[in-house]
Amino acid sequence: MKNSPEQWLNALEQELQDNILGFWMKHTLDEQHGGFVGEIDNQLNIVEGAGKSLVLNARILWTFATAYRTYRKAEYLAIAERAYGYLLEHFLDKEYGGLYWMVDAAGAPSQLKKQVYGQAFAIYALAEYHHATGHAEALEQAVELFRLLEKHGYDPLYKGYIEALARDWQLTNDLSLSAKDMNEKKSMNTHLHVLEGYTGLYRVWKSEELRVKLAELIETMLKHIVDDEGKHFLLFMDEEWNVKSDIISYGHDIEGSWLLVEAAEVLGDEELLQRVQKVAISMAEATLNEGIDADGGIWNEADSNGLISKDKDWWPQAEAMVGFYNAYQLTEDARFQEAAAASWNFIDSYMVDHKLGEWYWGVDHNLQPVAHEPKVSAWKCPYHNSRACFEMIARLKSSIKETI
Repeated sequence: MKNSPEQWLNALEQELQDNILGFWMKHTLDEQHGGFVGEIDNQLNIVEGAGKSLVLNARILWTFATAYRTYRKAEYLAIAERAYGYLLEHFLDKEYGGLYWMVDAAGAPSQLKKQVYGQAFAIYALAEYHHATGHAEALEQAVELFRLLEKHGYDPLYKGYIEALARDWQLTNDLSLSAKDMNEKKSMNTHLHVLEGYTGLYRVWKSEELRVKLAELIETMLKHIVDDEGKHFLLFMDEEWNVKSDIISYGHDIEGSWLLVEAAEVLGDEELLQRVQKVAISMAEATLNEGIDADGGIWNEADSNGLISKDKDWWPQAEAMVGFYNAYQLTEDARFQEAAAASWNFIDSYMVDHKLGEWYWGVDHNLQPVAHEPKVSAWKCPYHNSRACFEMIARLKSSIKETI
């Protein structure tokens, strides 16, 4: 490794508090309409009139709730409270329940559908806010969302969760998560983040109904979403789990490898955990062998013909650092430790904007920042990079403590 564990830990602490959390507190508050601005470009210009996404607001809530739980600083709690208040005031559908997908710049609902991915992120954020503060209403909201998803989004025939529903929870043909995604009934991405949300909720609400659903979801992902070789996620499926895409998302593979382990650990089923760990190691191995450039960065996607693009976006780099370190902790294989350290060195060298703050959206094949992509948007949030820091700080502290 280029740096000692102590040096790496110190660098991550500084990156998290000064460059990531500091950026969001300084630049993203919407003083005109409340909450947070919907978009800021790469040169820190606010994009006037940009809508505000459920994903962005839920991820801000999760990030600053976790920051407060970790550091107990009042300024982090203030941002979490702001995000929580805005989420309930502007995104919550008071007639049908659940949360809108988008509101406009002034906070009025603009995209009314109930995207299951978005509801899952709200569960994740609300559960973490309760975890950090003991806020009873936040837990009640998270449990209500869980039950709404089980009532309307769950597929009782084939299992798993459909992509989206109309505002009133009726079936809709408008399923896709974004313009980049297929309009199919089921996807890896939605299931991965329902898993994440349910795991966070089970940490703070040990109910039997949730335990059963989380265990089933892990089994469903192992059966239908991890490929037959245990190396990659399948991305899009119809309701009967027939595969509709041959694209490999290296970032999701390495992210999912550690999130599956986390879910099984929180669930506390030892037999299931052992199966999940085996799959996680296999997926990390495949990503290490196929998805990593010589510079330590992870590529975005490939298909049966090879790489689709040689660009490297910010979030796969964050997830690679955690996913490889998780594989190292499971195996004690130094290759995974080195890959995690190489991920951090790549992030620090190319992803972090050391001048203006936060991380670039990504870099191109020449390792130049992708200048036309935003710093803040419906999808560019503080969650992947802050969570990678939170995870690595905790794991490194544990590792250092064990060696003393």
